[in-house]
Amino acid sequence: MTNGNRADRPVVAGVDGSPSAMDATRWAARQAVRLGVPLRLLYVADLPPLNPHVTAPPPSYASAWLDSGRKWLSEAEDMATDEVPEARVETDVRLGQTSDTLIEESRSASLLVLGTRGYGGFRRLLVGSVASTVAAHAACPVVVLPAGTATVDTGDVVVGADGSALGVEALGLGFDVAAARRARLVAVRVWHESLADAAWSGLPVRDELDKVTEQELRALRTDLLPWREKYPDVEVSEHVVRAGKPADALLDAARHAQLIVVGSHGRGVVSGTLLGSTSQALLHTVTTCPVAIVRPRE
Repeated sequence: MTNGNRADRPVVAGVDGSPSAMDATRWAARQAVRLGVPLRLLYVADLPPLNPHVTAPPPSYASAWLDSGRKWLSEAEDMATDEVPEARVETDVRLGQTSDTLIEESRSASLLVLGTRGYGGFRRLLVGSVASTVAAHAACPVVVLPAGTATVDTGDVVVGADGSALGVEALGLGFDVAAARRARLVAVRVWHESLADAAWSGLPVRDELDKVTEQELRALRTDLLPWREKYPDVEVSEHVVRAGKPADALLDAARHAQLIVVGSHGRGVVSGTLLGSTSQALLHTVTTCPVAIVRPRE
């Protein structure tokens, strides 16, 4: 991957027995084998409170949840090896807070793969809560699978390439996945120029629009060059689009995609506390393929 020695970093999937988590397991198993890394299946027993006066659950209560987790892990491991017999599978059970544990796990992972909705240990894993928190703070890219997208295995890998450092990181992940899946990479660069807005209608701005488009295309090709040299067999399509919202342009380019990759530009009181508007919009909008969110390196 783009952040560390890939051979030492497994693909990690969150498991909780739900159909969504099983989808994540299937997708993660295929990707781990393609990348030549282990698949690590993780269950987190994030215990619900018994009542406001209980400070800690009794041992039998925690044990029951952990036993359920081991059962779900066994089922997930069977599914992974049925899906991809050559998968090298590791399993682990943790007791703790879901998002914190996943974020900690991301520090030694190449990818962290999650479903959008779960129950059991991941019962609060809804886009906008745990999934958004993990995607906003993880130390590795996070792949979130909308329901029914586990078997999406053909089509383009679409990458939002905005010229930032995170955009370059996103291109690296996109090329990595495209090479492993023998897919075409579609690099999308979106620009918005206020001088070309409706207020300037009727003025001779066509030449200015063309100049900006040419500049953005040159910048995109500069960002693509090192990745093209590293992955010469990956077919690349370049798209420079003028749009008000980058997410709209990415969604348009990704109608037949198998993965969308974007960088997360967090904005908040503390840097990185929130996902950027584009990544947030994609997590809430995309229903046809997984979405990968690339975070800054820590």
